Amino acid sequence: MADSTHHTIRRAAARPRGWCCSFSGLPDSPEHRALPAAAAQKLPPKSPLAPSFHSSPSSKLAGLIDPRRILSPGRVSPIDSEGSPAVAAAGAEEEEALPREQAAALAPFVAVREDEEEGGGGLDLRLSLRGRDGRCVVMELDSAVLRESSAFFADMVPDASGGGGGGGKRVEVDGVDNLEAFKEAVELMFEPDAMRWLARAGVSRAIGVLEVSSSIMFDRGIESCLRYIEAVPWNENEEERLKHVFARCTFDESVCRDVLARLQQQCRSGSEDLTVQLVESVTSGTNNGARKELQSLVSSLLSKSSVYHKDLSGLNKGSLYQICCSCLSSLVELFVENSVPVEDAGQATSVSDSKPMVERVSKQTENLNWLFDILVNNDMAERFVELWAKQDELIRMHEQASPMFRYELSRISASVFIALGKGRIQCPSDTRSQLFYGWFRPMLMDFGWLQRCSKGLDVRILEENLGQALLTLPLQQQQSLFEEWFRCFASRGTECPNLGRAFQVWWRRSFVRSSVEVRR
Repeated sequence: MADSTHHTIRRAAARPRGWCCSFSGLPDSPEHRALPAAAAQKLPPKSPLAPSFHSSPSSKLAGLIDPRRILSPGRVSPIDSEGSPAVAAAGAEEEEALPREQAAALAPFVAVREDEEEGGGGLDLRLSLRGRDGRCVVMELDSAVLRESSAFFADMVPDASGGGGGGGKRVEVDGVDNLEAFKEAVELMFEPDAMRWLARAGVSRAIGVLEVSSSIMFDRGIESCLRYIEAVPWNENEEERLKHVFARCTFDESVCRDVLARLQQQCRSGSEDLTVQLVESVTSGTNNGARKELQSLVSSLLSKSSVYHKDLSGLNKGSLYQICCSCLSSLVELFVENSVPVEDAGQATSVSDSKPMVERVSKQTENLNWLFDILVNNDMAERFVELWAKQDELIRMHEQASPMFRYELSRISASVFIALGKGRIQCPSDTRSQLFYGWFRPMLMDFGWLQRCSKGLDVRILEENLGQALLTLPLQQQQSLFEEWFRCFASRGTECPNLGRAFQVWWRRSFVRSSVEVRR
């Protein structure tokens, strides 16, 4: 290889067998030109003695790393084929020699040739790897180690000790996608401590070596890579690459079981029960800060826009409404407790939660608002509107309760009115009418408290969508509700929501004659 750049790396003298390699272009000589199509495509049969935990060698010599990205291990330097005249010339000659159909296939092929020179110091084999991008790696190896390590190369490389030829041999593998991973897989064959080598290389390179090891039937490499990968953390990109490797390659269950246990659920029971447990844990939590943090976490997981949420199979509508009913029952019990006569207050306090009534009511209303948001985001909230509209007992107790915590009920009503006004929920007309006749007056009474204790509620958005939701009712029902609002606003001013714009729309629709008459 007089015309090529050849940088030889030799192992320490104590190592029983060795190898050396260089990144180089193939020399511009007749012996390195492409083989005829028949010889280039002929691959050896799979050894009947090869173990079963690798994939077919003839179809999976390509790795997953971008072929343009060549990682230097620090001991050798890649030489760009574009800047190497020898490589460019060899590549041009090979393209002329390759048949048109073979060049289009771009499949890796392997060739074995006799070398006139014999390798020295036990390095009796020259392995040339050429990537699809034209880069080349030349490695001088001990053929005995290569044969012992890889069933694929055991079929390719003659056994010199058995009289298979006295001179040095050269094996050429062309069309390799992941040149660096292939080189490192061969390098790993000569490492006495494969786990230490992989720990220095890292997960990303270990995944590339794993796939190459599978394709060349390097059993010890497969086992070492899987053992290392299973024991260290992965990022999301590495996890996706591993899934692709397992989709392309077949491994024995005994060596890949632990990695598969991290990649996928072994028990396909679905996430419905787990989702219900998470939601119940949040609603029953006693730490306010932690509960809000977990609400945000679960909401992001169940959101339709979440990368983790693919469909509604993990969201049980019936179970969620059971939790809603439980929170509503707790809220009713709190208002009943608040309505206990003074003489019975001591007994009621002794059996109730030691926390103040305001805090306990606030917890349940936060839970219900959070559950309502989940239902709205997943198009399941119509039944919630019906449940809230039918809370006759809460509506009756609202008027007698302290304004300091009764306004929390109107916070739930505000969420429902906003969703209706934005058109995110489509409920029957009688359900909307029942909702307004039950919760519109409490909203007028509590609006001032909602302004002072907004807790994230935008009262301007509430005013706009409350008016929009009211306009979805029949005109006659709108009139009675707008009259009630008009009297309240005239006496309370800014302590009452400003529905003036919606009132104008109702007035125009009711009393301004249109040029188009609606037939009855």
